[in-house]
Amino acid sequence: MKTASAVLFAFVALVCARAALAEPTEVVIRVLAKDAKFIGTEMGGAQVTLRDADSGKILAEGLTAGGTGNTPKIMTDGHARRDVLADDKSAKFSAVLDIQKPTRITATATGPMVPKASAVTVSSTQWVLPGKPVNGGDGWVLEIAGFAIDLLEPLPTNARVAGAGLKIPLKAKVTMQCGCPITPAGLWDANKFQVAAMLERNGKVYPATALTYAGQASTFSGEIAVTEAGEYTVDVYAYDPANGNTGVAKFKLTAN
Repeated sequence: MKTASAVLFAFVALVCARAALAEPTEVVIRVLAKDAKFIGTEMGGAQVTLRDADSGKILAEGLTAGGTGNTPKIMTDGHARRDVLADDKSAKFSAVLDIQKPTRITATATGPMVPKASAVTVSSTQWVLPGKPVNGGDGWVLEIAGFAIDLLEPLPTNARVAGAGLKIPLKAKVTMQCGCPITPAGLWDANKFQVAAMLERNGKVYPATALTYAGQASTFSGEIAVTEAGEYTVDVYAYDPANGNTGVAKFKLTAN
């Protein structure tokens, strides 16, 4: 009888242990563009990875998906402590983890995925308890700084430099990292941002040339001057002096 009781006790303990393993622990990640809205499907999402901070084991990974969120709620309405900014359609990544004990988890987000030249990476670490979801309010929010920058017209790959040099037109699309548009006097005011391009070659950095608003939302244009043949990197940047938010995208240019 004692042996049978011991076997029964062991079986019950094993079942209970397995039940604990199966208890769902949801983690919801949202990625917020600095001074803007959530990064979601419009920008290819942000790549999210959840790791055990101590072992490095990947627990879950995927892309945020959904909309950028309610503009007035996020950007213009007053917020009190613990006010929820996200709605049901706001972009997120959700994962259900199986953890048996309190676990330090590191969430890493890289984005936006489009354009990739503007992607940056941020991470945050916090404790997660078995069966205690991290999904209240806006969930676990990571902020990605910068601007999404891409060229609307490709740079030449075989430009000819004459005696007086060469001026190459440049037209760029610049948005917030969530894809939110930049326009004069708009919510994201083109008049308050500094957008420019600068050249790098053989360790030398040339002075920046301002790009000005080109009459269409999020579009900036100007010219870059090339006086010598060679391989160049063109750095297109946007900067907000009000909060230091800065984005840079790098492109290649060949002049002969």
